[in-house]
Amino acid sequence: MRVFKFGGASIKDVEGVKNIVNVLTETGQKNTLVVVSAMGKTTNAMEGVVDAYFNQTEAYKSVLQEIEAFHQIIIDALFEAPNTPVSKRVKHLFEQCHTFLASNRSPNEAFVYDQVVSYGELVSTSIICAYLNHIGMPAEWVDARACIKTDNFYRSAHLDWERTQTAIQDQIQGSVLKITQGFIGSDENNFTTTLGREGSDYSAAIFAYCLGATDVTIWKDVPGVLNADPRVFDKTQLLHHISYQEAIELAFYGASVIHPKTLQPLQRKEIPLFVKSFLNPTESGTQVGKGVRMRPKVPCYIVKKGLSLLRLSTRDFSFVVEDNISDIFRLLHKHKMSVDLIQNSAISFSVCVNDKYHNMQTLLHALRARFDVQHTKDVSLYTIRHFEEDSATALLKSHQLVLEQRTETTLQLVMK
Repeated sequence: MRVFKFGGASIKDVEGVKNIVNVLTETGQKNTLVVVSAMGKTTNAMEGVVDAYFNQTEAYKSVLQEIEAFHQIIIDALFEAPNTPVSKRVKHLFEQCHTFLASNRSPNEAFVYDQVVSYGELVSTSIICAYLNHIGMPAEWVDARACIKTDNFYRSAHLDWERTQTAIQDQIQGSVLKITQGFIGSDENNFTTTLGREGSDYSAAIFAYCLGATDVTIWKDVPGVLNADPRVFDKTQLLHHISYQEAIELAFYGASVIHPKTLQPLQRKEIPLFVKSFLNPTESGTQVGKGVRMRPKVPCYIVKKGLSLLRLSTRDFSFVVEDNISDIFRLLHKHKMSVDLIQNSAISFSVCVNDKYHNMQTLLHALRARFDVQHTKDVSLYTIRHFEEDSATALLKSHQLVLEQRTETTLQLVMK
């Protein structure tokens, strides 16, 4: 079994869906499981539905209707016939979403988020599977929620590996091409859960691990893993080979081409990962594997934007030691802050965090009960792996340096 993963950018329109056929024609489709994300910017749009819903406006209904209309346009162009079975299925899925929002009584925004946003993947895979069968490429639709079993930590659910292994082996059988969803699973009460933004890569790795796959290929709109995001940096270079360890380091620091959780299960079974261009499927792309040296060895640039920098100091000038640090991390965990950098001295502690659950104000209130706190909003964290002396020159000319931290191989700069 091989595992392919196609992201939203690869299926953002009619031509993107048709290009999946081109890739599968070039590479073969038997004994292949295809993991698919929501189409284009659908996940962002579905997040807008959740935001409007919790702002107690009726606007969420019109946003949901616009999303349905977007998908219907794609269906009409692909099938060139009205009222196809997939049109009815997609309409039914959106009706389910409307019904959930109309009847929901839960104030838990993370729970509602997972139930609503997941429809993006359910719709995209329904359309793609129907189209493949329509053109004579037999494919089976698989509900990832019946395969990926998690706890109920909504929006960033933790995998139950034992239940997932059993479920996947029960659900995935035969050599016919399988189409399933990335990003989503279900808890023990069969409520939908999600694995975190960009979690479709992780889904592909989970399926690969449980199926003992020969390899995983992530199909992107770039030629492979680059040493920097071409949307942010000029003169990027393709990394032809990197090790699991190096890829994990890049993912940990925020490289967007591979999800941070994707690599661990692949490494455990030494399953090779390929990152290739869906526009040029025959090109080699990037191979990630065991003991593979980075080629070429060049500085790698990663940026995370929209973070917050907290500087804490004790009021009595006492040392910031184990008891203080443990209390700080307990509060960071309680308020679901993702920590991207820490730095401490004798009487101060700095931490750069991502406030994706919008809990900053309650966290600051708790911290200020014990510490003096400086809060710098909207900072960017630049990480340079394998840096050289002049690697940060251009960044320092165009940004204000707030904090710097370096090790032998990695330079990190918090900048405004």
